[in-house]
Amino acid sequence: MVRLLQDRQASTVLESVPSAVQVAGRVLQPTPVFDTYWRFASARQAVYEARLAGRSRPWTDDPILAGHRFTNCYRAADRVSQAVIGEVIYQGHQGWEDVFFRTLLFKIFNKESTWRLLTRELGEVRWETYDYRSYDRVLSAAFARGERLYSAAYIVPPPQLGEDRKHRNHLRLLEMMMTSGAAERVAEAATMRQAYEVLLGYPAIGPFLAYQFTIDLNYAPQLAFSEMDFVVPGPGARDGIRKCFGPAADGIEADLIRYMADSQRDHFDRLQLPFTGLKGRPLQLIDCQNLFCEVDKYARVAHPEIAGISGRTRIKQAYRLDAAPLRAWFPPKWGLDT
Repeated sequence: MVRLLQDRQASTVLESVPSAVQVAGRVLQPTPVFDTYWRFASARQAVYEARLAGRSRPWTDDPILAGHRFTNCYRAADRVSQAVIGEVIYQGHQGWEDVFFRTLLFKIFNKESTWRLLTRELGEVRWETYDYRSYDRVLSAAFARGERLYSAAYIVPPPQLGEDRKHRNHLRLLEMMMTSGAAERVAEAATMRQAYEVLLGYPAIGPFLAYQFTIDLNYAPQLAFSEMDFVVPGPGARDGIRKCFGPAADGIEADLIRYMADSQRDHFDRLQLPFTGLKGRPLQLIDCQNLFCEVDKYARVAHPEIAGISGRTRIKQAYRLDAAPLRAWFPPKWGLDT
């Protein structure tokens, strides 16, 4: 069982924190949240591994970790990412045009129930057989019944493309992307950043959303970008970075995320924390970015005296046990399931 994160003397915590780190030409003084980042990663991964092994609760004696909802250390291990990988990308016709279409259709709503509604009502999702009226009919009927079409995980702003409903404008956006060759240009991109810039060129897709979509598309067999290519910090990550490094981190957040990925082994060893990664796969840039979001939340309770950017002081989501079995199937090209 994971040991209590807060069961340590303050003097020990302060002594373990490095006095300074140098990143992007700046010298920064880490706060105690910096070591909490690594302790949280170790403890959260241990919870994931315990659940995967079928161990019974409790998986941790840390009251913060046990009482609140936190995503996994690895983005690809989270429930929605597992659905994208297992139900959307690697199911159905494997031509790139269809994989691209299915992935972005899912991610625009980012909600498993919406995806399952569409496949139940319309059958196999393919660009070749796509019909705006059919998709709108299914989504509009669900909306009229009071069903939520979108996840609250992150906001996908509606583009202004002439329709009167959010989902209708999103369908038009997806049509625009498909008919203007976005799939081909992403497949032809030499780097993840180039693929990201293709998506960034479309209405209502800002930097963070374009990056998240690129990460999802990169799970597909047709793309082979490294998750260490580049990173786009989101608002939650910026909050967590501020709590770890203070205002001196402003403007170099992407460099600090890379620092965390590059130095992870040193810090796990320094703190004598167990962390073997995801079947041996170390934390990638996207994972370190996500961990800053989660540590921002964790620190609201563990380190209330250390301020971030947003000023939030509580963790909104309480932990609720998901009765569905834990899935752990990853892109075969990663070589983790062999």
